[in-house]
Amino acid sequence: MKNMTLERITEVCGGVYYGSEADKKKEIAGAVIDSRQVESGYLFIAVKGEKVDGHQFIPQVFEKGALAVLSEQELSEPAGPYIRVESTLGAMKKLAAYYRRSLDIKVVGITGSVGKTSTKEMIASVLSQKYNVLKTEGNFNNEIGLPLTIFKIREQHEVAVLEMGISEFGEMHRLAEMAYPDICVITNIGLCHLENLLTRDGILKAKTESFEHLTPEGTAVLNGDDDKLCEKKMVNGKPAVFYGIGKEAKLAKTEQGEKYLAEKEVYATDVEPVGLDGTKAVIHIGAESFAVTIPIAGEHNVYNALAAVCVAGKLGLSVDEMKRGIESVKTIGGRSNLIHKGGMTIIDDCYNANPVSMKASIDVLAAAPGRKIAVLGDMGELGENEQELHAMVGEHFEGKGIDALFAAGALSENLAQAVGKCSKETEVHYFKTKDELMEELLPYVKSGDTVLVKASHFMGFPEVVGQLTK
Repeated sequence: MKNMTLERITEVCGGVYYGSEADKKKEIAGAVIDSRQVESGYLFIAVKGEKVDGHQFIPQVFEKGALAVLSEQELSEPAGPYIRVESTLGAMKKLAAYYRRSLDIKVVGITGSVGKTSTKEMIASVLSQKYNVLKTEGNFNNEIGLPLTIFKIREQHEVAVLEMGISEFGEMHRLAEMAYPDICVITNIGLCHLENLLTRDGILKAKTESFEHLTPEGTAVLNGDDDKLCEKKMVNGKPAVFYGIGKEAKLAKTEQGEKYLAEKEVYATDVEPVGLDGTKAVIHIGAESFAVTIPIAGEHNVYNALAAVCVAGKLGLSVDEMKRGIESVKTIGGRSNLIHKGGMTIIDDCYNANPVSMKASIDVLAAAPGRKIAVLGDMGELGENEQELHAMVGEHFEGKGIDALFAAGALSENLAQAVGKCSKETEVHYFKTKDELMEELLPYVKSGDTVLVKASHFMGFPEVVGQLTK
C-alpha cells in the first residue's frame, strides 16, 4: 500500500512503535481486522468487539506472515513489530483518512435514505466501462466497513465508489472525513432512522454533513424530485447537479404545502415499465440523449440510472459507455433480486425496509404477471410514528391489484389492518411470528405466482426466501 510504512502509520495514528528500525521502513501490503484474512505483509488491526477480542489472535497473525499489529495492549515478546494506540478503531479511521488523501484517485460517495446500495451498484457498473473501479462490497458502509474498503484501494484503481450509511447525527462527518469524496450523491430523504434523527429535516441535516468534506472542487449530485434535496441548489459555492424524471421543476405537495421542486440537468422521459424485466426510458444529459432498458424493475431504478449518468458525465464517459453500463448492471441478493424457482418468481428484497422502499417494491409487484403475493414484515427505527407509518404502507395497496398479503410482526398488524380496509381485492393473512407465516405461506404458493419478500433486516426474512427456493 503506497506510502503506508510502519513509520508513517505510527505517526498518523499517534501511536508508539515497538520493533526494529529496519521493519519501520517497510510498507504494509494490506490492512484487516479479521485474523482469517491476514496475508503476508499485512497490518492486523486488533479490535475489541462485543463478542470477540482481536488481541487474542495476535500470535496467529504473525504465524500467517503479518508484517505488524495495531494494538491497544502492551504485548510481551511479540513475534513481530507492533504499534500501540489508545483506540484501534480510532486509529483505523485516522489511517483510512490519511491513505485516501495519499492516493491519486476519484472518489464517489453515496448516501441517502433509500437506494444507496443499488445506486452504488449502478454507478460502479457504468464507471467500469471506462475505469478500473473499486466499490463497497456488501454492507461495508459504516465506521468499520468504510475504512476497510478504503484499505482495499490499490494503485491500479482509478475510481472508488463508496457507500456511506448512517443512523445518527455526527456519523456522516466521521465517514465523509475518511472518504473525502470528489462527488457526493444523495439519493433521497426518506423515512428511516427516525429514532435518532427524529424528522425528515433531521435526516437532511445528517446526510448533508457530507458536504463539509467534499474535495475543494467537489460536486453534489442530488435527486431534484426530492422535496428536501431540491432546496440545496448551491453546495460549497458550486451549483448542485440535479437529476429526476422530466426536465421541468414539478409542483409537489409537501409537508409545508405545495412547492416547486428543482429543474433537472440530467433527466428521463418516455419511462415505460417492461414487467419484472426492467424499465425503458430515454435519458438526457446536456445536448445528448439515449434510449436505454434498465434491467431492474421499478421507477426507483430509473433514478439510480440517472444518478449514475450524472457521475459519469462529470468523469468524462460517453453516452455509449453510460448506456452499456446501465444495461449490464446486476442485482444483488436481498435487493430486488429476481429468483425463478418451481415456476414461481420470487422478488428477494428482504435486506432492509422503510416506508419509501416498501411502497416502491409494492409498485414493482403490481406490474408482475400471475398471482401477486406480498410477504412483508416489520420496518425498524421509525420512531414514535412507527404504527402510522406501517399503516401508510398498507394504504398503498389500494388499486394495485395485489392478490394476497402475508404479514408478520407486531408492527405489521397495522399494515395488515390498513390493507384490509383499503384493498378489498387483497386476501390478508396476518401472523405474529415469521414461523407461523411460513407454515401457511409454503402450501399456499404455486407455479405462476410472483412473490415479493420484504422486511427490515432484524426480521430475518432471508429465511423465508430460503424456504421458498428450496
